[in-house]
Amino acid sequence: MSGALQTVFQNQRSFGLTIGAAFGGGFFAGQISTSGNGIATHNLVIGPVSSAENSARKWNAANSNVTGTNSTIDGPANTAALVAYGVDCEAGVFCDNLTIGGFSDWYMPAKNELEVCYYNLKPTTNNNITNFGTNTNAVPSRGSNYTAGDPAQTSATDFQNTGAEDFALASYWSSTEFSATDGWRQYFENGNQDSNGSSKTNSYRVRAIRRVAV
Repeated sequence: MSGALQTVFQNQRSFGLTIGAAFGGGFFAGQISTSGNGIATHNLVIGPVSSAENSARKWNAANSNVTGTNSTIDGPANTAALVAYGVDCEAGVFCDNLTIGGFSDWYMPAKNELEVCYYNLKPTTNNNITNFGTNTNAVPSRGSNYTAGDPAQTSATDFQNTGAEDFALASYWSSTEFSATDGWRQYFENGNQDSNGSSKTNSYRVRAIRRVAV
C-alpha cells in the first residue's frame, strides 16, 4: 500500500468511515483541506442521487459573470453568490433549496470538491484522462495528474456504474466560474475537467454536497 493510500485509510478509519458509507444525510465522499496543506478540515457528504441530483440545470441562463464564484474549494461561498445573483443560476439555486436528511446546508460543489468526489467515487473502470487531477485541496494532497489507472473504479458498490447511487457517465457542473461565459465541469466517465465549450447556458447535471468540519 502506497503512503498516500495509507494516509487515506488512516484518515477514514479515524472517523469510523469508509468511502460511500452513509453519513450526514448522504454518503461519505472523502476529505478536503481548505488550506491546501494536506491536513483535513472537512468531510465531504455527497447527497442521494434521488433527491440531490438534477440532470439538466444551467449554470447561469443569463450567461454573464457572477461575482464571488471564482473559488476552487469554497463551494458554500460560490453557491451563496449564485443564489444572490438570482434564479438564472439554476444549478446553484437547486442545490441551495434542498433539505435532505434533516440538513439544509447543501450546496453546489466547487471545482476541487467535485474532483475529490470523482477521485473517490469514480463509477467506471475506464482509463482516466491524464491531463487533469492535480488537487492540493484533496486529502492527501495530489501534486500530479491522474494516471490511466489512478484513480481506479471506486470500491463502494453502490457508486459503481449502474449502482444505486452512482454518478452518471456525464458532465457535472461545479460552482467555480471559469470566465464570464463559461464554468468548470467534471466528466465522471474519465475525469476530464473542462471549461472549453462549457457555456453557462448549457444544461448539465449537478449533484449537491455538504461539508462537515473535522
